[in-house]
Amino acid sequence: MTSTTDIVSKLWGLCHILRDDGITYHQYVTELTYLIFLKMAAETGAEEQLPDGYRWTDVSRRQGLEQLTFYKEMLIHLGTYGSSQVQAIFQNAQTSLRQPRILKALVEAIDGLDWYSAREEGLGNMYEGLLERNATEKKSGAGQYFTPRPLIDSMVALMQPKAGEYVQDPAAGTGGFLIAADRWIKAHTNNLWDLTEAEQYFQRHTAFCGMELVPDAHRLGLMNLMLHDVTGDLQLGDALSEQGTRLPKARVILTNPPFGTKKGGGLPSRDDFTYPTSNKQLAFLQHIYRGLRPGGRAAVVLPDNVLFEDNAGRDIRRDLMDKCDLHTIIRLPTGIFYSQGVKTNVLFFTRGHTDRGNTREVWIYDLRSNMPQFGKTRPLTRDHFAAFEAAYGADPLGKAPRTDEGEQGRFRRFTREQIAARNDNLDIAWLRDESAETELPEPDVIAAEIMDALRTALEEMEALSDLLRTDEAAGDAVAEAAE
Repeated sequence: MTSTTDIVSKLWGLCHILRDDGITYHQYVTELTYLIFLKMAAETGAEEQLPDGYRWTDVSRRQGLEQLTFYKEMLIHLGTYGSSQVQAIFQNAQTSLRQPRILKALVEAIDGLDWYSAREEGLGNMYEGLLERNATEKKSGAGQYFTPRPLIDSMVALMQPKAGEYVQDPAAGTGGFLIAADRWIKAHTNNLWDLTEAEQYFQRHTAFCGMELVPDAHRLGLMNLMLHDVTGDLQLGDALSEQGTRLPKARVILTNPPFGTKKGGGLPSRDDFTYPTSNKQLAFLQHIYRGLRPGGRAAVVLPDNVLFEDNAGRDIRRDLMDKCDLHTIIRLPTGIFYSQGVKTNVLFFTRGHTDRGNTREVWIYDLRSNMPQFGKTRPLTRDHFAAFEAAYGADPLGKAPRTDEGEQGRFRRFTREQIAARNDNLDIAWLRDESAETELPEPDVIAAEIMDALRTALEEMEALSDLLRTDEAAGDAVAEAAE
């Protein structure tokens, strides 16, 4: 066991104490974020970012109710004063702790960590470990912000982000894609030393941008970026609103947008979307291919419904294949996300230099059929993507030589004409999934599928109800005008 793994285990073990105080897993990680930031600033000599009187020793030396009262005041103070980074992390911060003994246990535990080893192995790795542990706790619901790292690393390796390129994630969550892209670029530039001074400045201060809607996830993302030494522009906002138009056009977009519909069936407040829809994934897909520069490339995680939904879904897929070269789709295994029944894919595409006829063929890799059920007992690893990465090839634009493996293989080629004959339905499967016939999913997977179906049905009913109310109001207005 590495020192980082040991530290993560010790910190996570404290969550059982906090559960007695009514603290959820997600609240616990947020609470740790505040305290670890303060302790880290003390350990690394960076306390000049913090205002005098509101530093680690100021909270750690107090006891009992005085400590908890001061801590509450401290969070509010740090959201207003200190460096811009401090204010961003502590913006609207408040503690969920109610008992002084719980705060004392956290402070003493953090004080007792092996911070020398944590710095040697990377503070970012420690924090990433906490986020991953949080994501695997099904009751926390935090997995919606956490894409499996093996999947992120595979997507980044295939997209091959380069120094000098803007990299964007419009649904950044805890910042995993931006961090992995930075790690990839540093590994291929001798930790940026192969670059000129101007190029280094761009990579350190300008290259990465993103947006996150949920304040707590945004806070965790800021902390994660900071601990991985990534200075990116991670904004708090809704990419499906006019705020999304502020994100600069990108050379590379890597993202896993949230699933579901806009609350109440509402539409994104973007006037640059050709096809209004309450489906968040379809709306994000429009943002992504419109947000790419000509020649820019994207890899995006999307659920199956994006591949087959009619009406606006079909129009958006057609527009995507016109404006971009949608060259590759991988059908992902089930059970790798927080909601285990959700079936997902990764779409890889390149923005064309014209707006017509860019997709000539689509290659589909089936990594779902006849695959094991993934979960805690069988974790997803990077090795599971090795065959797909080899089939994809070395060209990030999907132009490397490829081989159609036929009806018994996992990698198939479909022409644009074949897809058009399917009414632009991209939900294409050809392998007989014997595992689905012989092995029932685990009970929590079945329960997740039922909950997803009920949630979708409820959202659609809410959207229909809103639409009927709107129509009724419009009818009353017409009737009144006629009178």
